[in-house]
Amino acid sequence: MLYIVTALKPEAQAFVDRYKLQKSRLQNYTLFHNENIRLIISGIGVNNARVATQTLIDTYDITDDDIYLNVGICAAPTSYTIGQLLEIGSITYKDTTYTFDTSKDTITCKDEEAVIEEETIVDMESFGFYDAVIHNPAIKQFSILKVVSDHFQPQTITKEETKSLLFNLIDAINSVIKKHISIRITS
Repeated sequence: MLYIVTALKPEAQAFVDRYKLQKSRLQNYTLFHNENIRLIISGIGVNNARVATQTLIDTYDITDDDIYLNVGICAAPTSYTIGQLLEIGSITYKDTTYTFDTSKDTITCKDEEAVIEEETIVDMESFGFYDAVIHNPAIKQFSILKVVSDHFQPQTITKEETKSLLFNLIDAINSVIKKHISIRITS
């Protein structure tokens, strides 16, 4: 099973549309699902991502074939292109860096929107997701994928642009997932 955590509905909508996911509820969360995918919308922020991810972990039996995926938008320096897909391998949160794959990008997770240009990629959920999955030894596979949505101008990105950014990269996201997992994702 592929378990996806997104912060916002526009981030989820590309998966919902592509895989014809059905809407339901899981406790206080909106859940979209089919026979291979369960997607939860966490809301913005580290704690929301942590609790939503933990809700998935606590609700469903974990198998060796399962993958947990955090996917969403991020801000990045101008050296990154809007719409660029990034695989995250390290997260800096509150002055501590957590590294799980040195061959991938580092992201800084913040508790508030980044409106002043930084030297690093920035989001608001990656650490919460990571913190939940890393503390469960049954989870063998997880990935964090981010799409550059802006250059520290969060007010410029609309819901439609967010959906479009992810929808345009859905095949690339699937390629990354397929490199890491053995379950079949069908469109």
